[in-house]
Amino acid sequence: MFDYMRRAIESAYEGIDKDEGGPFGACIVDKQGQILAVTHNTVLKDQDPTCHAEMNCIREAARRLKTHILSGYTLFTTAEPCPMCLAAIYWARIEKVYIGVKKECAARYGFDDAFFYEQLLLPPEKREVLATFDPDSSKQCEEIFVKWHSLNRRLY
Repeated sequence: MFDYMRRAIESAYEGIDKDEGGPFGACIVDKQGQILAVTHNTVLKDQDPTCHAEMNCIREAARRLKTHILSGYTLFTTAEPCPMCLAAIYWARIEKVYIGVKKECAARYGFDDAFFYEQLLLPPEKREVLATFDPDSSKQCEEIFVKWHSLNRRLY
């Protein structure tokens, strides 16, 4: 297992050396131990706040597999995933995650996710980024779901 984490670590160093983003790397492996993707943080390079190592790795693995479902796969990541990455891990149905350092370690170096975790516990109307439900568009927005549901498509 250390070999997979070593690959994530090497990718994190590559990202640092190229000044592409923060000190994070990730690796996704199938049940047979085959590596599907190894990536690092590219937030600065791509000027995209969603380009965390885990997000890039999930995107690459999904692209290679031609599916958004990664059940049965394992993710190795150099640091505890932020709430965005954790949600993506759940959406992808990744089976297991190995973490190099806890979020408290990342926070010591300026990558503090505590605020995001706190905000998620609040109701939308009490969060710092104000979220307001729009009753005027509620009916039209639900009609989108009605149409989708009527097509009898697979959920995930």
